[in-house]
Amino acid sequence: MSREREEFSARLRTALKDAGHTSYGPTDLAHQFNARFSGSPITVHAARKWLMGESIPTQEKIRVLSKWLAVPADWLRFGGYDSPHDGPISNEHIDPVYQSLISDLQRLDAYNRKLVLEFVRLVTRLNGSVKNN
Repeated sequence: MSREREEFSARLRTALKDAGHTSYGPTDLAHQFNARFSGSPITVHAARKWLMGESIPTQEKIRVLSKWLAVPADWLRFGGYDSPHDGPISNEHIDPVYQSLISDLQRLDAYNRKLVLEFVRLVTRLNGSVKNN
């Protein structure tokens, strides 16, 4: 196993955990990923290899994972900073109202930033379950 694949796997597990997916296995990962990916579906075996540090997905799949898990694609693939929220944020496709919100969020200390992120994820999950019912 290469260090690069192991580090990708650790970042993927961190992103899953931070997004509220605490007990994700390869079956869950493959199912959720395939629901968001327009290309050929991945197998449970491929998802297991990502989680175990045996392979790294293609850049196209990295982009889908990063969008789903709300982390920068470059952080997910290459790392370079401790947290996905420590690195640069590209503003090119973000509405100015949300740019201001992001700026406010970045000014918070780590504890309060985590509280806000957890709240947003909770509301998002609740909103998703309301729409599905």
